[in-house]
Amino acid sequence: MATYIHELDGWPTLTWDAKRLQEQLAAVRLRQGKLLGRMEALGFQHRAEAVLETLTEDVLKSSEIEGELLDKEQVRSSIARRLGMDIGALAPADRNVEGVVEMMLDATQSYQMPLTQERLFAWHAALFPTGRSGMSKIIVGGWRDATSGPMQVVSGPIGRERVHYEAPAADRLAHDMQAFLDWFGGDAPIDPILKAAVAHLWFVTIHPFDDGNGRIARAIADLALARSENSPQRFYSMSGQIRIERSAYYDILEATQKGDLDITAWLQWFLACLDRAFDGAEAILANVLRKGRFWETLAGQPLNERQTAVINRLLEGFEGKMTTSKWAKITKTSTDTALRDIDDLVRRRILVRDNAGGRSTNYLLIVTAADALRAISANTRAHSAISVWDGARMPSPDEAAARQRTIESLAAQIEGLAQLSETAPVTYRDFEAILAALHAAGFHPENELVSAVAFALHRADGGGS
Repeated sequence: MATYIHELDGWPTLTWDAKRLQEQLAAVRLRQGKLLGRMEALGFQHRAEAVLETLTEDVLKSSEIEGELLDKEQVRSSIARRLGMDIGALAPADRNVEGVVEMMLDATQSYQMPLTQERLFAWHAALFPTGRSGMSKIIVGGWRDATSGPMQVVSGPIGRERVHYEAPAADRLAHDMQAFLDWFGGDAPIDPILKAAVAHLWFVTIHPFDDGNGRIARAIADLALARSENSPQRFYSMSGQIRIERSAYYDILEATQKGDLDITAWLQWFLACLDRAFDGAEAILANVLRKGRFWETLAGQPLNERQTAVINRLLEGFEGKMTTSKWAKITKTSTDTALRDIDDLVRRRILVRDNAGGRSTNYLLIVTAADALRAISANTRAHSAISVWDGARMPSPDEAAARQRTIESLAAQIEGLAQLSETAPVTYRDFEAILAALHAAGFHPENELVSAVAFALHRADGGGS
């Protein structure tokens, strides 16, 4: 049987090689400072939007790591309501969503408050409002006991289970958790980011609850990271990055818990993961600014509440494609009213019809010139086999294939123009040259899509719509 670190002499005195961590920690600290500086330079509205996106990601992904999928709109609405943010119509949230949000916000917004046994019990009770984990009744708001036998992390089918880890016995929990809480609340000379990493490992090693230990461990780490920045505002999601690297996360935890008291390798992994989480913050920032620029271009345009609500849903990354029936369902209106709303936005080139057509017509939101260019690129690629031929002679298979390759190549050039437009100015003349080549090849994109490109490029050039 494996020996775990909590069984070793000297536990819980964890050690690490500070010299091996020095350069990596300094680099992470520098990136953290630069990110916070950039976010502080944003206007209040953009900064609040970035916080809302980050916290939503954190809640969703921390639960997803444990295999629990939450509804994004419920999570976002719950967070917005608790932060006093106006995001339009709020989706009612289930009790389990409210509980996870309540725990995460308490950890990050009240980061200066001491971490106590009572606070941890309250977090746990919030995570399991029914007193059950799935179908199983569990101890809620209290340490686990020995009723169900040893606390083990197991995988594999029944009869061929693999034990990845076995936690300390239940009769040790009161003592072990008090030692952890004393250390966490103490003033040991340790960098706050390293403290977040150590706290995460230490708590999940004790595994004091029947369930929810991983989510609470990550909430504790978020609390410590908030302390490292002395700010409740979250601009990056450590849980989001851990979700991406879930296999490596479990591997390094298992290796560390079966190793010795030197946890340098765990700290190196944590720092590297945090560094990669900062990359995710850049994506969140880009999306916030993208949405901000979009609304600025529409300033002064008359939009009704339904249009504004659905556009916001689309900007948040609406799953699937927007249809008239989905619009009607979201806005709780008739399909006729939904169609009038949509047609109005299509006329103003804010939405464009996708290429499906018929009863399954979809609509795409044009936020940037890149969106419009990608829409016409996708439409061209989807219909590349359709072309106009001069005269009555039908093309040979080789001629048709060559013409299709030409059209697909031009679609790729439009996609390249879309990518370029995200970092450099692109004019309609740049697009027009490719459009002329498409016409010469016998392909004529839909006028609606061509107009959407023209309008989007005009808006990007500061001309409004």
